[in-house]
Amino acid sequence: MSYIGKTPTPAPLTSSDITDGIITTTKIADANVTNPKLTSGSQQNFRNIIINGDMSIAQRSTSASSITSTGYYTIDRWNWQSDYGTVTLSQDTDVPTGQGFAKSFKADVTTAGTVGSGGTVVLRQKIEGQNLQYLKKGTSSAESLTCSFWIKSTKTGTYICELFDADNTRQISKSYTVSSSNTWEKKEITFAGDTTGAFGNDNANSLQINWYLSAGSDYTSGTLSTTWTSSTNVNRAVGQVDAQDNTSNNIYLTGIQLEAGTSASDFEFLPIDVNKNRCLRYFYNHIDRPRGDAEGYFAAGYLYSGSRLYFQIPFFVEMRATPTMSAASGTDYYTFYRDSAADNFNEIITTQLRKNYAMLRAADSHISGTAGQSGGIHTTSNSIVTFSAEL
Repeated sequence: MSYIGKTPTPAPLTSSDITDGIITTTKIADANVTNPKLTSGSQQNFRNIIINGDMSIAQRSTSASSITSTGYYTIDRWNWQSDYGTVTLSQDTDVPTGQGFAKSFKADVTTAGTVGSGGTVVLRQKIEGQNLQYLKKGTSSAESLTCSFWIKSTKTGTYICELFDADNTRQISKSYTVSSSNTWEKKEITFAGDTTGAFGNDNANSLQINWYLSAGSDYTSGTLSTTWTSSTNVNRAVGQVDAQDNTSNNIYLTGIQLEAGTSASDFEFLPIDVNKNRCLRYFYNHIDRPRGDAEGYFAAGYLYSGSRLYFQIPFFVEMRATPTMSAASGTDYYTFYRDSAADNFNEIITTQLRKNYAMLRAADSHISGTAGQSGGIHTTSNSIVTFSAEL
């Protein structure tokens, strides 16, 4: 919170404002300043468990077409799981009016189909267990969770949002209704705390939040699990409409927030640099072209021998785990400039990967120089070098 123009003067604290050393109310002697909600045990900063809930970061691409299977395609941290149909996924500018959002996630059905009995279409985010310890899951003090979000869909009817505990194979599902076609609607869902099964205190996938868009009978033929229980597929998505059954269907989501408590607070907007750094823990696009540049320098290298070119890429943020690298290869995709000479090479080879850097080299057969020479690695419009440590 910022105060422009003057610094408000807080009223003196009394004994009723402090319990066990924790300030439980804040008094600000300026009627133009809204009192922040401070309550014992609450987490105010980074209260949103979801990363990139405003859909503002899209390192991979702002659009990906002909998507038929599961993967990370466009907006950072959001995983698309699909067993049928074809969609175009994109970062869109259609957002609810006057809410402060600039971007949304869009799924546009381009080839419809009929969901099989075991099929699902789901948008999900996976969350590390070490980020969830304050929820006290598996104890008698387990915190409830409230999810709030904005949705716009051509297909009205019942939809299912699910929390899935990957550590203990437990889940809870809640239904909500899209009432008006092609209209932004805000939804708020509260999930009770789970007193069974703690989340692992590690960097692995512990909690998934799943938005079902379609589900076959293997997921819909039972009774919806509206309380925490051992996962049984037939009870996970009962009542879910099929939002993938027509090429006129599309769906938008933005403003997704998951927080401790039984009510939703206003969406927690983070500065763009903070939001991107949180995403960089899971995915890093080293050749980012925010200005639309077709080419440029992206690393410094040196010749260990006449044909062995090494170069290192440091990561701005330590990644969640040792990443995997994906690098495009093709004729003259990369160039090493050194000592008034240049060597084109086609392929980047991994030498060493760590959570905070990558040591790479060029294919030996494409390099011919003098040991000890150094220079810069130049990319073309075809060059792609990314690192992923997604859950």
